[in-house]
Amino acid sequence: MIGSKLGKLSLAAALLAGAAFFAAPANAAPFKIIVTHLEPPLVPNSVIDMALQLGYYKKEGVDVEIVRVQQTPSAVAALRSGQGDMANIGFDVAVQLVAREQMQLKGVISPDKALPFIIAVKKDITSPKQLEGKTFGVSRVGAVDYSLTRTVLQKLGVNVDKLEYLAIGQPPVRATSLAAGKVDATTISIGVWTSMPDKSALSILVNQADYYKGAPLISKLNVVTTDIAKSKAKEVEAVVRAQIMASRDFAKNPKLWVDGMAAALPNVDRATLEYLADAYKENWDVNGGLNMAEAKYTTDDLYTNNDDFKGLKRVEPAAWIDTSVIDKVLKADGVYPGIDPTGR
Repeated sequence: MIGSKLGKLSLAAALLAGAAFFAAPANAAPFKIIVTHLEPPLVPNSVIDMALQLGYYKKEGVDVEIVRVQQTPSAVAALRSGQGDMANIGFDVAVQLVAREQMQLKGVISPDKALPFIIAVKKDITSPKQLEGKTFGVSRVGAVDYSLTRTVLQKLGVNVDKLEYLAIGQPPVRATSLAAGKVDATTISIGVWTSMPDKSALSILVNQADYYKGAPLISKLNVVTTDIAKSKAKEVEAVVRAQIMASRDFAKNPKLWVDGMAAALPNVDRATLEYLADAYKENWDVNGGLNMAEAKYTTDDLYTNNDDFKGLKRVEPAAWIDTSVIDKVLKADGVYPGIDPTGR
């Protein structure tokens, strides 16, 4: 499925984009990070944006530019064509690309491994089992929200094949569709839920803590190609360290994140940001987010429960995840205690 979507990218456009990217002098080109959000999201993954806005990348000596695209296939296409150096994509997508030998990738950090998802529903749905036969809004079939939610609901006794999945795009769009009654349920972050103007006809069926218990998986991570890992090793190290240092500062001083997000999203009420900052105090990936035991658990779950992995060659985490950059930071600055266990 991913391969077919990527194949739609015009070869001519990819070549032109690559030529434009590499035409600039090497010392003038910023290090480009591709993300699939159009503005800083109300989740810890916003550390990618906040590390730029608050000067963490600059402090580490790297000039960073954020490239925004709509969906994961577009992020992969941009990385493949040279329009970016690093991409924040789903763990499942990265495994598929490596297993199908479509790209040679290295996972180097997970700035937000466990997205704080909830399942929001119309108020008349009071148990997970009642979702059977209902319409469930997802970003797209096979996406992170789709695959994780199926895992969570299966553990809650739901026959996930009895749901009708409707692909409607980004979380704010899914939330709007739910509020308008176009779908019966959807998975969104607690941040999107909090920012919804009218939730009177809605309720939370599965909260943030229970969702994570059902799917303690690494959902997203930052990848680079093996060529970038070699040719821009110093920049990769600087970006990884900047994101870890920003995450640590947000964990210690939530107000720092609130101030940064308030400046980036002036339309979001400050009280909402303060509520979220408190909710996220144990969610920051202060040690890089790549626990290899969790990576193996995630891989096992994908090959067991995700239809996209049926018949696919198995790829173990050690074959493509490289924790050496994170480990350099941990050696120099120590392991942050209490949250984000390293597993090594």
